[in-house]
Amino acid sequence: MSNQPANRAHKRPKNKAQTEEKKFFAGSDREQLLGSDEEKKSTLSGDYLNICVLLFLYILQGIPLGLIGSVPFILSNRGVSYSQQAVFSFVTWPFSVKLLWAPVVDSLYWERFGRRKSWLVPVQYLIGIFLILISFNIENLLNSSAGPQMTVLTVMFFALNFLAATQDIAVDGWALTMLKPTNVGYASTCNSVGQTAGYFLGNAVFLTLESADFANSYFRSTPQPYGMVDLPGFFYFWGIVFLITTTLVMLFKHESTGKSFENDNMTIRQTYSKLVDIFNLPAIRRFAFILLTCKIGFAVTDSATGLKLIEAGVHKENLALLAIPLVPLQILLPWIISRYTNGPRPLDVFIKAYPYRYDY
Repeated sequence: MSNQPANRAHKRPKNKAQTEEKKFFAGSDREQLLGSDEEKKSTLSGDYLNICVLLFLYILQGIPLGLIGSVPFILSNRGVSYSQQAVFSFVTWPFSVKLLWAPVVDSLYWERFGRRKSWLVPVQYLIGIFLILISFNIENLLNSSAGPQMTVLTVMFFALNFLAATQDIAVDGWALTMLKPTNVGYASTCNSVGQTAGYFLGNAVFLTLESADFANSYFRSTPQPYGMVDLPGFFYFWGIVFLITTTLVMLFKHESTGKSFENDNMTIRQTYSKLVDIFNLPAIRRFAFILLTCKIGFAVTDSATGLKLIEAGVHKENLALLAIPLVPLQILLPWIISRYTNGPRPLDVFIKAYPYRYDY
């Protein structure tokens, strides 16, 4: 029998989008990123330490995010209006628009020091210094005679979040070379778990320990009018932690120099041009559309529920305690589903789960 039908099936052209994406990602960079057949068969063996380092860096990243997230609850107790809270919410924008300066972080570096460490180390030192400086000024800004200085607070925390977003760019890029090609998918798991844990430490843990009622109920025999920690002290503590841990990373964690890509030496202009080319891929545009629209249905609920509960008389430490049962789930679930997200279709779980959240 003739094999012509089978041959024609093999020669059937793919659709235009698939052809464009295959053409764009063809080349030695793609082969180096995916690895050899032998690398594709490898396991986590040899990457456990690297995963721990990534997890630790993402935990550090979540700390300032958690501290920033706790400020609106503190402002609510000082009579700040919802319109002022809306203005303060602009401090979260750096993580939404970090793509605008990511090519600069990717293309400018000191090769001898390390492509990612050239940004990671200075930025984390700046975060540590910034947290210490905030610790000396935060009480005056919150308790001034004219009320909380919202403009200064917004600018100050916007700058802190900008540094955290820049750290995220550097760590995300480092994960591509720190992990084996077959394990790169675990970087997103480290991001989710680490950032959640860091946010929990900077938000729920702080709001709970800062509460005088919580400290008097569970840790003291003689009631006191203050909690176990205060806001300036908490900022100062994490500022010191950032300075110490960044020094340890700088001294003891070295970047791998064995893996190189054709695009390593691109200029800033070439990097932005590559970014435009990537965005023009049909799959990337569809992905961008999903990310831009997926949270519209419950954005108000996520941002305003806590503030409305505080307005109704719920103490902020009780809101923080409500988050405790969810944190283990938020940390464990990414590891559980990592077998489904570390593969050729990592977004399937995300896309299929969202309709259920809308229905709920």
